[in-house]
Amino acid sequence: MIEAVSIKNIEEALPLIRKYQEFYKVQEIDDEKNREFFSQFSENGNNGSLFLFRSSSGDAVAFATVYFTYVSSIPARVGVMSDLYTLPAHRGKGIGKCLINHCLEFALEHGAARLQWLTAQDNHSAQKLYDSLGAKKSAWYVYTCGA
Repeated sequence: MIEAVSIKNIEEALPLIRKYQEFYKVQEIDDEKNREFFSQFSENGNNGSLFLFRSSSGDAVAFATVYFTYVSSIPARVGVMSDLYTLPAHRGKGIGKCLINHCLEFALEHGAARLQWLTAQDNHSAQKLYDSLGAKKSAWYVYTCGA
């Protein structure tokens, strides 16, 4: 089951967000900062949303986020799936695919022309999932400045 995260269930999402940040070796993980950041998304999802996936037993085992931005090359609004994480014990069960499809539907329903995302070059298991969905791999490089 997939549900949007709100003030009612944010506490269940925070441990997953922490695990995701640990996976990507974030140096200073701050649960309070995470709570504040992810609490900004309203249930209407106009600015984006954090989605929680529950197992059949009701446990929160995965999450994904979608934010919105604009792309001048196609001039359109696009959904950006910024995060996708499934607890290791629950991988290989179709949860990631389910969340990606949910994020795509959500983005399209909120006026996006497409859903796009990034992954680390060495995250081969994620790339295997993305390739199996028929997603197109970009040739763009990502640059960052600042924090």
